[in-house]
Amino acid sequence: MANVSSKILFITTSPRTPFRMIPEIELLNAHFAGKKWNSETQTAFMQLLREENFFNGEGSNAPAFSARDRINRAPKALGFVMLSPAISLTPAGKELIQSKRKEEIFLRQLLKFQLPSPYHKPTDQAAAFWVKPYLEIFRLIRYFGSLKFDELMIFGLQLVDYRLFDNIVSKIEQFRIAKAQTEQNYKSFRNEYLTAELKVIYSEEITSGITKTRESKDASLAKFLQTKASNMRDYTDALFRYLRATGLVNISHIGKSISIAPEKVQEVDYFLQHTDREPCFVNDGKAYAQYLANPVIPQLFTDNKDLLLGKIQSEFPHIKADITFSIIELKDILYDEINKRKEAIINEQITEIKDYHLYDDINITFNQIADKSLYDAPLMLEWNTWRAMTMLDGGQVTANLKYDDFGNPMFTAQGNIADIVCDYGDFGLTVEVTMQMGQRQYEMESEPVTRHLAKLKKETGKPSYCLFIAPEINEACIAHFYALHKMNISYYGGQSTIVPLPLNVFQKMVEDSYKAAYIPQPQQVRRFFECSNEIAATSVDEKEWYKEITARALNWLERSFANNK
Repeated sequence: MANVSSKILFITTSPRTPFRMIPEIELLNAHFAGKKWNSETQTAFMQLLREENFFNGEGSNAPAFSARDRINRAPKALGFVMLSPAISLTPAGKELIQSKRKEEIFLRQLLKFQLPSPYHKPTDQAAAFWVKPYLEIFRLIRYFGSLKFDELMIFGLQLVDYRLFDNIVSKIEQFRIAKAQTEQNYKSFRNEYLTAELKVIYSEEITSGITKTRESKDASLAKFLQTKASNMRDYTDALFRYLRATGLVNISHIGKSISIAPEKVQEVDYFLQHTDREPCFVNDGKAYAQYLANPVIPQLFTDNKDLLLGKIQSEFPHIKADITFSIIELKDILYDEINKRKEAIINEQITEIKDYHLYDDINITFNQIADKSLYDAPLMLEWNTWRAMTMLDGGQVTANLKYDDFGNPMFTAQGNIADIVCDYGDFGLTVEVTMQMGQRQYEMESEPVTRHLAKLKKETGKPSYCLFIAPEINEACIAHFYALHKMNISYYGGQSTIVPLPLNVFQKMVEDSYKAAYIPQPQQVRRFFECSNEIAATSVDEKEWYKEITARALNWLERSFANNK
């Protein structure tokens, strides 16, 4: 049981990407099912996570704490695992691993999450919770059609009791009117509004002078409000990500807003109408655990055979299905047809990309990423780099993203696989991207990048290289990747050719490809990486190598094309 002292909606924030729960709880079950969840098993679990590369190398200083952070939060809170009296997957957890309709599983569990519950007991200092947070946030989005990130953060998180719904609606409407009337720039207006709301939410603490937070010794009001605002941003970001895992919402990365996907409105309206808003089994831990673990409740739109059949006939009229089909058969048909449609949409995008029709859009998106003006910059960087690599040259370029039903990016690649894999026939290339900066870039990315390249070498048996892209490249990464050019490590499949480039240099490579009077060939890509090996072999140090290979990248077609003639 966790004590909740929050004055705003308590939202699980770990793991940050919901789908990363799947390999993690599968790993937990495979190695620790039936064992006690204690410091020993928690530490052992974290060691396995690091080896599997799901955890990106964090948590080494306090592995037991890190394990609890990963498992005691979302996996337990959403009913996927039981940790007492022993570790086990619940029926919902098994479904999450086994079912191909994972968005449906996530939706059911999110709709059941409630405050208060036997898993989350509010303290005397907490808000008077009486709410199913995700259910009511879905309702709020549906009411307005679309909600900005700031609106959800400032007002949506105050929906601690579902009976406050109309009050929150009124606050958002007043905010929109005030925003339309103000002569201030939006940033100043928004900051003043947020500060005013925070002072109301935390009026008791402010009046009592209890403004010191765990994160700082600074007890000033300004620092207190800054910390609370930061927490609210984290919770709102988690709301966006977990709602997106249901496949029912669209995210506008430019407008930083969330809306119900038009094709999913019927499904949302169905559960908003049929799901009880009242929290249940608040003081009955056993009954609540059974309720939460049940993978077939609450009832969804697609559980109604007539409605499900109507959806199939409406969206895919060429499919022959009737009332004699079981619900499972109909769900499988719908799932398969949606996947076929998604693949067709992505293939159409690839054709446009290869014809350079999307060059301007790709370039603009890179600039927006660099300006930090998009909602989910890591996701957009991964997706846009895939588009750029697809346009750059020949070969089969695959992004290990998760896409929604209409080919829009939902989540970045899972941690145990390269972001992008390029197959050029007689050689391969992994492309890794990150928004991480400074020393954290080295800590988070250096070893996983090397391991992903080694994995591709082993799986294909081909010579393979890696391109590492970030807004800025940390010096430690430069040194690490330079050293790997010179080291024959069997664990990594011999020498590792990994070239780190800042985003603006990669953009120049894409621009050169666009402006070239010919279609660049895979051999030119390979020649660039072989040049890196040659430069590393004769360079005095990593600085000289990095300077030279960056210069080559800025003229990669001229040099390599000439060398291949």
